[in-house]
Amino acid sequence: MNLGKVGTFYMTYENNSEWNAKIFKGMLEAAGRDHIIISDPTTGRRYLLLMLNLDYVTFDEPLVYTLPFGAGGGGPTRDE
Repeated sequence: MNLGKVGTFYMTYENNSEWNAKIFKGMLEAAGRDHIIISDPTTGRRYLLLMLNLDYVTFDEPLVYTLPFGAGGGGPTRDE
């Protein structure tokens, strides 16, 4: 839903002696259940990042997000 938007992706890599945390900034090109592909707009370099290592993502613009069909129909609301 947010392909083409630029985000900052915060990743953690356990048991890595060179670096255990890394930040990637790029345009979201594709996203699957276990990976994302981003490209650096300044260099054109592409990165395949595993969701396993993803901590969180920030975007500097509004996101498009809708709940999947049938979701959110029975749980508590914020007011409850």
